[in-house]
Amino acid sequence: MSPRSVVFVDGIRTPFGKAGPKGIYAETRADDLVVKAIRELLRRNPQLPPERVDEVAVAATTQTGDQGLTIGRTAAMLAGLPRSVPGFAIDRMCAGAMTSVTTTASGIGFGQYDVVIAGGVEHMGHHPMGEGVDPNPRFLADRLVDPSALVMGNTAENLHDRFPSITKDRTDAYAVGSQDKYDAAKKAGFIADTLVPVATKSAAGWGLATEDEPPRPGTTVEDLAKLKTPFRPAGRVTAGNAAGLNDGATAALLAGEDTAAELGLPVGMRMVGFSFAGVDPAVMGIGPVPATEKLFGRTGLSIDDIGLFEINEAFAVQVLAFLEHFGIDDDDPRVNQWGGAIACGHPLASSGVRLMTQLSRQFAQRPDVRYGLTTMCIGLGMGGTVVWENPIYDGTK
Repeated sequence: MSPRSVVFVDGIRTPFGKAGPKGIYAETRADDLVVKAIRELLRRNPQLPPERVDEVAVAATTQTGDQGLTIGRTAAMLAGLPRSVPGFAIDRMCAGAMTSVTTTASGIGFGQYDVVIAGGVEHMGHHPMGEGVDPNPRFLADRLVDPSALVMGNTAENLHDRFPSITKDRTDAYAVGSQDKYDAAKKAGFIADTLVPVATKSAAGWGLATEDEPPRPGTTVEDLAKLKTPFRPAGRVTAGNAAGLNDGATAALLAGEDTAAELGLPVGMRMVGFSFAGVDPAVMGIGPVPATEKLFGRTGLSIDDIGLFEINEAFAVQVLAFLEHFGIDDDDPRVNQWGGAIACGHPLASSGVRLMTQLSRQFAQRPDVRYGLTTMCIGLGMGGTVVWENPIYDGTK
């Protein structure tokens, strides 16, 4: 069978909340968050007959409680899709939604799906990272991993050790830039277009979440310099230069390019290729580098071909390690031009589709850019990268 071109039709997400009893989603179910995102995808694309959806893949890192019970299938049913539409759950920690996309896109490319919905959800208020896990004692007893590998903040400190040129001053400056870029994009109306409002309930009554809860506009480097370093005395990783603990969900509509044309679905971007790579879990933040190098080797592209970057900001040091490896300036305007997870939040398994949704919207504004890249580090020592092509590229750059 001949490979088919796979396209990203549309993406959406809920506003991201702060995890915990005071967060906007403290009394909202995780599955209801992803259901809201799926329903909004269908509302925005009425030309898609629901019965044409071939699969629903939903990722969650902690697959229990309201994130369990094969959440891809249950979310499809709760969203009102026909009972004939199957679904499944997937886990690759922070890259769950990214893997939902790449896995189902592979099925499209092989001709076994025509249209899929892929996304992720994480309610870290209901299910803290690592809840209920029981790591095999051999990981430490047999020295398969360094003890720091099981605490993501410690791996970020290790990355600082590996790259001494990436100082705390640099990470704090990058974090302030993320807040500033996010605030500018929000004021320009770019963020609102990617969000679906969510009804919420708390002790105070019913509310409506219409914007992200985590951002701190007006943050300064001086503010960040005062924060504690919880992972190491006199360390470099703080709550200000890393993503927080968050709740939220994402969903994307993917299709074969021929099917999109048949149904009159828009084409936001075209998938060029993807790659995942493993690294030493103690420095998991370096994962995007080998994943990207591996993908460039497969596609024949190079870093010079990439006109827009959406890099998940789990930690500022991880982004800067990627930029330093490829010789890109810390404040390069191609990088996270609407800010990133340090500002808006990182609900683990949902974040990959946030990156893709933003890149797709940015492509629509930039016909001069042909290729864009979404990449992220992944817990337990991995990285994932997807390269996309702009369908309205006009050949000027």
